[in-house]
Amino acid sequence: MHKKYIWGGIALAIVIVAGTIGYWFIGEGQYSFLDCLYMTVITITTIGYSEIIDFSGSITGRVFTIFVALSGIGMLAYMLTSLTATIVEGELTASFRRRRMEKTAKKAQGHYIVCGMGWAGLYIVNELRETKRPNVIIDMDKDNIDKNLVTMPNETFIEGNATDNNILLKAGIEKANGLFAVTGDDNQNIVICLKAKQLNPMVRLVAQCNEMKNLDTMNRVGADAVVSPGYISGMRMAAEMIRPTVVDFLDKMLRDRDVNLRIEEIGIPSYLVGKSLLSAINFKKYQHTLLLAIKEGEKWIYNPPRDSYVLVPGNRLIVMTTPEERKELEKDMKEEQ
Repeated sequence: MHKKYIWGGIALAIVIVAGTIGYWFIGEGQYSFLDCLYMTVITITTIGYSEIIDFSGSITGRVFTIFVALSGIGMLAYMLTSLTATIVEGELTASFRRRRMEKTAKKAQGHYIVCGMGWAGLYIVNELRETKRPNVIIDMDKDNIDKNLVTMPNETFIEGNATDNNILLKAGIEKANGLFAVTGDDNQNIVICLKAKQLNPMVRLVAQCNEMKNLDTMNRVGADAVVSPGYISGMRMAAEMIRPTVVDFLDKMLRDRDVNLRIEEIGIPSYLVGKSLLSAINFKKYQHTLLLAIKEGEKWIYNPPRDSYVLVPGNRLIVMTTPEERKELEKDMKEEQ
């Protein structure tokens, strides 16, 4: 609670206590403390009830009542004014913040939309932040948005139902690279995928599927990838048992703040087609980048020979790298074109 409310409340309490005791003394103990408290409260709040303590012949009583009225009404007015100002200020701040985030989302390009800020959405947003990828978050729960804004003040949130076309448009679905449907409700995720694909047929959709019976439906409505939390957790537990060192390595890679390595995929621009890996990309320039494999259509080439492998249309590089070097590599490829 703000200090001004604490001090204001203390001052108002002092006036009430002083008024109650003062009336009791002026009435020479003829009235109960409840009567004296009642007299103080109706004086401060200007309710206008008739006096239960008769001061018609007491100058001291009337002067004291004037003092109680002026000081008490002043303190009460201060408290009510401060409370009203805080409420209005909070509503205005929330309104301005909402409009600012909607404008930011509208200008976004090549970003990722996260629908649902539950446990899965939280991890997705953290990974997007770690790898320096722009994102917009849609969530229906205002309290959940306010809570996450405390720890992620620079993120862009849109309050609303992601199954609504207008909300998806506010989040910039038409210019987004991808969308995560992770509301925790399979039916909502299905509708989100359907609506998103209608608004942007090129957007990549990744959906959370809690019940395997909904898997085919999600694929049919346009989800490019469907992830089952049960399947992923089962695979992780099996890996922890049979290949603990590999899991430890991957965890270290994801959590290392100093290097922040990730396994990424990078598309090859058309102007590099026909060149060898060695002549197309100077990997020595990128100290934290390691080429792991190349995808050639449906075929995988692991640890490809850099001097003899010739790039073909549709190649995608699979590299272990940092977010900074990934962006630098992608930028260099575009600039050399």
